[in-house]
Amino acid sequence: MKIREGMIPAILGTVVTATGLSLKPLSSKVSWGITGFGLAHIVLGTIDLIEHRKA
Repeated sequence: MKIREGMIPAILGTVVTATGLSLKPLSSKVSWGITGFGLAHIVLGTIDLIEHRKA
């Protein structure tokens, strides 16, 4: 099974985003920083998936 390029950053971004949102009650600034970092990975992974999809 071959993993498509961009899939790993998108999955990693989802995990990091969920982690950031779960930390929200502890520290708001840190939580939103982690969430933003995860969302950036999701966006970049999605761009890679779209660029390298096969017609």
